[in-house]
Amino acid sequence: MAVVFGGRSNEHDISLISASHIIASIPKDKYDIVMVGITKKGHWFRFMGDPEMIKDGSWESCPDNLPCVISPDPIHKGIITFSGDDVSKVRIDVVFPVIHGKNGEDGTLQGLLDLAEIPYVGCDLISSACCMDKSVTHTILEQHGIKMAKWVKVLLCDSARLDEKCAECEEKLSYPMYVKPANCGSSVGISKVRDLEELKAGIKLAFAHDRIVVVEEEVIGRECECAVMGNTEPFASAVGEIAAANEFYDFDAKYNNAESKTYIPANIPEESSELIRQTAVKAYKAIGCCGLSRVDFFLTEKGEVILNEINTMPGHTPISMYPKLMEHAGISFAEQEDRLIKLALDRAGVDYE
Repeated sequence: MAVVFGGRSNEHDISLISASHIIASIPKDKYDIVMVGITKKGHWFRFMGDPEMIKDGSWESCPDNLPCVISPDPIHKGIITFSGDDVSKVRIDVVFPVIHGKNGEDGTLQGLLDLAEIPYVGCDLISSACCMDKSVTHTILEQHGIKMAKWVKVLLCDSARLDEKCAECEEKLSYPMYVKPANCGSSVGISKVRDLEELKAGIKLAFAHDRIVVVEEEVIGRECECAVMGNTEPFASAVGEIAAANEFYDFDAKYNNAESKTYIPANIPEESSELIRQTAVKAYKAIGCCGLSRVDFFLTEKGEVILNEINTMPGHTPISMYPKLMEHAGISFAEQEDRLIKLALDRAGVDYE
């Protein structure tokens, strides 16, 4: 099997930590691992060094790295490596695409693997793309009766009439608002805005990351997360809670600020926890997820459950909520990876016994 990590997104460094954790957790008595790293410039290499080098990015300087590609031709069904004039092929039975954000979690890598007819861990092309685009997530889930924050979509082509779009936001929403790039993860490019001037600045900042921007009305509530695993019959973990050190759970609060706390299980009423778990599975099925996803919610003082987003390849770092929630459910890190790989093979109809 191959573990693919890195990538060109702004979540490259988190992918490295996730991949290091996953590689360490995969049962070595069941799987032979081929490591494929993608640099920030988009260059692919087969990495044959110490997996510990992945975590801090030093894998890129390994002298044994070989340029490689995954062939889209199913006849090859694997990784082709290049060493001078020599070309070799390694057959791959399944891929664990540990790439967060654009060019990995958005369906692009999944499309390549579909062409190559190689099974892979996690959501398929369509569900990955739909969950990555926050505007599409809103549209699909609200049609299935799942409550989300009030929102307005702003396109890059609307820049010439930004005053008009901001007026629409002020008409439909109330301050404070959150301005988000539609296709970025790890809270990158998100701004909390309190007036028209900040709204315009937030939209311009978000456009630096994406051509589609979602402006949402603030939801006051406890930040809760639920891990879901499975294909046709998914199950939901217990609910975890986030206490962000910053004003909201942005990139810094998530990965750099030790004052951010997570609680498993969340200290919320049992009926609220059960409603979150049921809604997580409903949303997972509605948008077509498979393998795994982390579903994030707000729980208001009135007990309303409002879905925030679905992450189709959630972080697998030692502090990430998804593996910790599954561990709380009694599933060790090694068993989590084993189950996810088997779910990928099951979806492809591959007999792995």
